[in-house]
Amino acid sequence: MNPVRNEKEVESVAKRATEVLYGSNVENLKVRTLLPYPNEQNREAWDAQVTFLLDGIQYTVDLLINEKDGQITNARLIDTMVPL
Repeated sequence: MNPVRNEKEVESVAKRATEVLYGSNVENLKVRTLLPYPNEQNREAWDAQVTFLLDGIQYTVDLLINEKDGQITNARLIDTMVPL
């Protein structure tokens, strides 16, 4: 896979990952929070919190994406809710 160096590349990787995990019906995917991991000076990965809609439910998922190859090393569901 390709390196992931900016928010646009993170969004692309996150979109592919959510489609693999949740199916192709994912809508309105947005990167809510993007932080370097473990810190700004020694960034090895991106900690991205993304939100999306699936069948009328809003999901919030946390993804840890390696910067050098775009591999997802951790994915966890944070929250689901009915949007307002």
